[in-house]
Amino acid sequence: MADVKEDGRRARGQRSREAILGQAVSLASVHGLDGLTLGRLAEAAGVSKSGFFAHWRDKEQLQLDTIEWAVRQWTDEIVKPALKAPPGVARVLALHEARLRFYERGVLPGGCFFYTARVEFDDRPGPVRDRVAESMADWLRFVERLVREAVELGELPPETDPAQLAYEIDALGEAAVTHTRLLGRGEAAYERARRAVHDRLKEFA
Repeated sequence: MADVKEDGRRARGQRSREAILGQAVSLASVHGLDGLTLGRLAEAAGVSKSGFFAHWRDKEQLQLDTIEWAVRQWTDEIVKPALKAPPGVARVLALHEARLRFYERGVLPGGCFFYTARVEFDDRPGPVRDRVAESMADWLRFVERLVREAVELGELPPETDPAQLAYEIDALGEAAVTHTRLLGRGEAAYERARRAVHDRLKEFA
């Protein structure tokens, strides 16, 4: 019986932790990782402050765990759906489309957690900046890999620079966020981002 109770407590603790991290990613997309205050998070996640301290006693660790949760969300919402498309140009386009749809659906109130984190920590040394940079590098390497597959399949010419094309695709995704949120262009910004990548790939193909 004691084991059953202990398992139940662990399951509740895990659910509580996941609820907090989900809210942390949402809040950080608006307020930044430094904006993750105890009161704001506890209220958003519906947990007590004492329950919060059962999971984190250090703000930096909370920030690092929030980044990991955001990576998991990005993988589930963007990377995995794209991998269902056949390799080659279709998969590159599917990845860009999945990203834009993630933004269009308003999954995060601030649009993009990683864009906010990059701007916030690009010139602030430390473990949090290092993890943000690592996640960005992983993403760009993944886009490069898909472009390289398209080259190997003969769908893009052999002189294609995967790193350059990955840079352009990522930049167009970021531009869609800022144009939507700062300029209020909404659907038009997403359509421009779609067309830009499509036209760029068509030039190569």
